[in-house]
Amino acid sequence: MNSHCAHLPAFVDGELPLENHDDFRAHLASCEDCAVRFHDLLQADILGRLAHAKAPPTPEATGIPPTPWPLTPSEPAGVRAPPPRPRRWRPHWSHVGALALALAAVGTWAARVTREPSSPWPAPAPTRSLEARLTSGALDTHRPYVPMRGGAPAAAPLPLRELARLEDRQDWRGIASAYLLAGDPRQALNYLGNAPASPDVDSDRAVALALAHAGASEQASLDEALAVLEDVLRKQPEHPQALWNLALVLRNLDLPLLAADAFDAVATLGEPGWGEEAKAKARALREQTLARGRAWKQAFAATQDLMADPHAPLPLEEAAKLPGIVRLAFYDAVRAAPSKDAALRLLPLADALDRAYGGGTVLRATVTRVAARNFQKRGPLAQDYARLVRGRTPFPPAFLETLRHSGEDDLYVGALGYELQAGRPVDVAAFARAADGLGDPWFHLIAERERANQEVRDGQWWKAEARVLEALRTCEAERLDYRCADLRAWLTDMYLIELHRPAEAQAHALAGWRLAKQQGEWQQERLFLQELAQVARFHHVAPTSGAYLRESLARVPDDPAQRGYVHRNLATLAWMDFRVDEARRHLERAMESGTPLGLNGAGVLADLARFGPMPGAADALSRALSGLRQGQPRPGERALLDALQGEFELERDPAAGRALLNSALTQAEHAPDDMNTRRARARASAALISDAGRTGAYLEALTLVGRQLQVTEVPERCVLAVSVQHERTLTVARGPSGAVLGDFNPTRTAPLGQDASGLVPPALQQALRGCEQVQALAPPPVNGLPRLLAPDIAWSYRSGHATVGPPPPVDGGTHLVVSNVDTPAALGLPRLPPMSPPPGEDARRVRLEGARATPARVLEAMSTATEVEIHTHGVFSPELSDASLLMLAPERDGRYALTARQVRAHGLPKAPLVFLAACGAARTAPFPHESFSLPVAFLDAGARAVMAATVDIPDSAGRFFNDVRERIHAGAAPSVALRDERQAWLQASPGDRWVHDVLLFE
Repeated sequence: MNSHCAHLPAFVDGELPLENHDDFRAHLASCEDCAVRFHDLLQADILGRLAHAKAPPTPEATGIPPTPWPLTPSEPAGVRAPPPRPRRWRPHWSHVGALALALAAVGTWAARVTREPSSPWPAPAPTRSLEARLTSGALDTHRPYVPMRGGAPAAAPLPLRELARLEDRQDWRGIASAYLLAGDPRQALNYLGNAPASPDVDSDRAVALALAHAGASEQASLDEALAVLEDVLRKQPEHPQALWNLALVLRNLDLPLLAADAFDAVATLGEPGWGEEAKAKARALREQTLARGRAWKQAFAATQDLMADPHAPLPLEEAAKLPGIVRLAFYDAVRAAPSKDAALRLLPLADALDRAYGGGTVLRATVTRVAARNFQKRGPLAQDYARLVRGRTPFPPAFLETLRHSGEDDLYVGALGYELQAGRPVDVAAFARAADGLGDPWFHLIAERERANQEVRDGQWWKAEARVLEALRTCEAERLDYRCADLRAWLTDMYLIELHRPAEAQAHALAGWRLAKQQGEWQQERLFLQELAQVARFHHVAPTSGAYLRESLARVPDDPAQRGYVHRNLATLAWMDFRVDEARRHLERAMESGTPLGLNGAGVLADLARFGPMPGAADALSRALSGLRQGQPRPGERALLDALQGEFELERDPAAGRALLNSALTQAEHAPDDMNTRRARARASAALISDAGRTGAYLEALTLVGRQLQVTEVPERCVLAVSVQHERTLTVARGPSGAVLGDFNPTRTAPLGQDASGLVPPALQQALRGCEQVQALAPPPVNGLPRLLAPDIAWSYRSGHATVGPPPPVDGGTHLVVSNVDTPAALGLPRLPPMSPPPGEDARRVRLEGARATPARVLEAMSTATEVEIHTHGVFSPELSDASLLMLAPERDGRYALTARQVRAHGLPKAPLVFLAACGAARTAPFPHESFSLPVAFLDAGARAVMAATVDIPDSAGRFFNDVRERIHAGAAPSVALRDERQAWLQASPGDRWVHDVLLFE
């Protein structure tokens, strides 16, 4: 489709993607024809629904409808995430009765608020079927909530003049309410988008958002709803409907203590009916949650005397309910047993634990083996072990050496385990050998984890990842759930901290959290709340991250370490959202806790230094960095710590700050490539670039941008550099003459949006207009954003991952075309129109189509290609990947997606020119230290240039990409070819704004 007018039916039917709504509404406001057709289609839609409502119900219509508001949290995605949501078609008529009833209710309200005589509308029902609260007048009268359990009830039809009255009055909120009550939230979103912004509209919009994606990704929809509601409550803290809906969203995110607090806030408003229901919901949520906590604490307390009191009751009941923490205590009790009888006394507990883990005799064998030892030799060692554990003191090296040669391997493993837990240096190889020698899978899994930790320290993360994934499979086979959750936490940290792969981290964090809840492991639950908070932060979902953090603090509000952890991370979130004063307050509370600030806290302190001095900041940063430098930090870690110190010092002693930053940058450039190395390079570079910009040293800033992007030779003409350091934006341009122009703006007050419009001042854009083509040097987070320059300027993003030497000629390899792909039927993706081959013979062309277009075959075919075209569906989902995915035909094992990580790992030796004609293929994850997207992955793999769009594209886009390719073959530079085809396309189809969002990466 080539104009916005063609999108009108999809907009009315709720089929137009949500991300396209703003553009279409702007068109609707200026197009008289569309406005008239919109009115007609709306009338026809309701007329059809009402007419169908009079027909006898079908079997479909009398089935159980979806719950109007999700009652339980969605199942988190596993390691292999579910497929993306299929395209949603026109709503089924099975909801017509509900819609008619909803419209009747809205009509009643509309009649009351107009001056016309009241119409004989039915009175409101005695109960409500929507648990959420809407803001429209009588619709918010309290009635008991009763979920619908059968077909939609019959309703008196609404006269069309009442609907017309709502529309003629442009009461979009009233119409949206009808659709929400009828269970059609996507339609509700359409109409709420037309309503003027207000807290009431946003509260209703949050309800629609929370329901709009039900059945696909409830997590994403709840994240979005939470963000909207927090914004409403930031402006109007006692908004009753928003508070109520916030409580529901928090409950469905499985954050019951926060949800109870929100219901309590509703109760304090004293609204008839709502207050009583809110109190009841808060009481139930809090009691259910805290009861689990009490059970865990009681079980933990029951284990504490096993080492010290030879007559302590054995926690047999607790072993059946919470075998994880009881097993931990059991091992220590066996080690500390001073005699054979003391060891044998533990046999009933061993049997109870063996039963809890599905049978077997592993723990009984442990007791009998220890009981058979010579206690004249073992007894004193066991007593010393118990004394050191109870005193929480380090094990003396001499005692560890004695244990090592004593033959009492369980004592040796136990002692080294405490040393590892405290972060003290340990002979990992000796520990792992001894742990494996115990013949207990519990200790084998711990040994594998510690071997993996050593591999990470040695920079062999790929070995560590493979080892722990295999250990997890063993763990699940042995049903050692406590240890499995521990391995999930390890993988979450690995993917977040070491590899920066939040999608995989999220899968393991959700699986671990689910496992901890199933097992009643209250402590592990809290730890996974922290993990999920970090995952959400990496995904830039700050409201959800903050909610996880606050829920974790609500579990242990009096723990200073937890207070420090939560507040320093809340400071990070506030900083990300440009709430500087709030970030400062959280950081002050973190410092008051007396706990170290850690890496996140140190980073926020360094950032806040740009906004003036903060009492105690210098000492707090010094303590934090000193603690982080303890032990043996890797080169990248040392560089990052120096970069943080340099940023802080730059505001107090510029010369010292610059010296530290330059040192950090040099260290990062020579250190092995890992995530901390990239963070160090990004932070040091951004600080030095901004420092050069604020002093007017624009040529130095340009050089530093090129250095950050690893561009060996920065062009002297027709080049643009753009760097964003949070609130600071620097742009430098050199036009055809080579003259250097720059602009430094330190007043940004919001994060970057979906495009780069407005980043480059008009004067600098004008200076570049005489260039045939412009190379844009833009470090993250700008790299990959569309609309950096005007559409009549030929430009491309440039990075420094070029292949050595000139690339092979375009005609020196195959021309791979992937099209007409048989994506899995379960995805529900519409089949794209068949691609017509371009005119003329092309002996180089290799086609992969239908079921043959699998990820493995595409990767193999790309290795000999100098041109690659991929025409298929593209999907972006943070739950599946950290960059867009290309939907291909399934492999035998069911995998169907081509990911950026696969492309980057495979390599493209022929340096192809790549055309990705897929929706959102250029969408970039907003990481501040590296660009992560499909185009960047193709460049890293060796491509010479990549063309892709950041937004959804129509079926006709294949012709657009092919026409650009033909221009390149005719001799045009890729950026010129893209600019010229864009201009020609817009001249023919001015409404096709998507062509502005097609980017070139070189």
